[in-house]
Amino acid sequence: MKKRRWAALVLCLLLVLRTVVPVASAAENVYFVAAGGNVLPLSDSTMPFWNNGYLYIPASIFTGSVRQYFGITYNYNPSSQTAILYNGMGDHSLIFYLNESYTLDRDGNISYPGGLLRNGIPYVPAYLVARYFNLSYSVLEVKHGYLVWLRLPGFGLPEQDFVNAAAYPMATRYNDYVKSKETQPLPEQPAVSSEGVEISGKVAYLCLKADGNTSAMLDALDRYDAQAAFFCAPDFLETQGGLLRRMTATGHSIGILADAADSAHTVPEQLEAGRRALERATCGGTRLVMVQNGNDEVLQEARAAGYHCLHPDLDRSKYELKSSSNATSLLKKLSASRNSTIVWLADSATPAGLRTFLSAIEDADGRCLALTETS
Repeated sequence: MKKRRWAALVLCLLLVLRTVVPVASAAENVYFVAAGGNVLPLSDSTMPFWNNGYLYIPASIFTGSVRQYFGITYNYNPSSQTAILYNGMGDHSLIFYLNESYTLDRDGNISYPGGLLRNGIPYVPAYLVARYFNLSYSVLEVKHGYLVWLRLPGFGLPEQDFVNAAAYPMATRYNDYVKSKETQPLPEQPAVSSEGVEISGKVAYLCLKADGNTSAMLDALDRYDAQAAFFCAPDFLETQGGLLRRMTATGHSIGILADAADSAHTVPEQLEAGRRALERATCGGTRLVMVQNGNDEVLQEARAAGYHCLHPDLDRSKYELKSSSNATSLLKKLSASRNSTIVWLADSATPAGLRTFLSAIEDADGRCLALTETS
């Protein structure tokens, strides 16, 4: 009965927390791990993986609160290349020899497979641990990948109910994981070739679509003392007040992004909603707009309402800006353009690609400035 009450409490807490979480840029399929009602942090260095048909989990999860919940302790001896999992009384233990294909229990019985060492961390087969220590164990398909769920018997919550209730913590863990990958030091990119490129004194007005990469894009711009214009959909303007205030404080421009193909809201409605949201967030306004999928009549209507519609000199929305070769291509385009060029990148750039380009244009004595209504 206590276990049922505890599971119900976990479900209630998770459902209370469950709300809309802005999802960061998509990454590859991942493996979440949950112990009881706790979704553990997500990282490449402790990501479960399959090997020869067996799913391996990091033995290091059996520490802290997870150790207390399961009553299982983890110990690793690097010199002997052994990892041990044992219960509090020591009457149940598994010894994983990381350079062997088998595992020994306390009584000397042999089980297969053995443990593995990956990224300097011992990994153990999930099914073997669950079977020996009498745990319930599931691998469930979820958004962004799979959930490896370990719990004590009689947890009291069906698998799908737990997946639904854990949607918020999994989304939070996933966002943290994606952001950590974006801020990790990047492999050194090949130098951008500036041969035959004359860019000195020229100005690029970079225009980007605000999305889940925006914080990392701002980091890149700040690093090179560059500015840009971010065009934001009404939903972004409504929910990302902190980023909007950061933009205005560091000299970037903010525009409103509207879509004429939106069947739910007209372009004037989107522009008015964006204007109000920006005013609430920053106590300021903008007349810069980018209307996607709009014909001349729609654009004329926006202009008649006092907005300045973006007409880029260089539309690079269908070209990637992810590598040194992409940066070289854009640099050459700017070299062939006039002294100032409005560049519409939309969401085609990654933080790494933007950093590469900003480094190249700085070396070539060019500048990136924020677009204004009079630029």
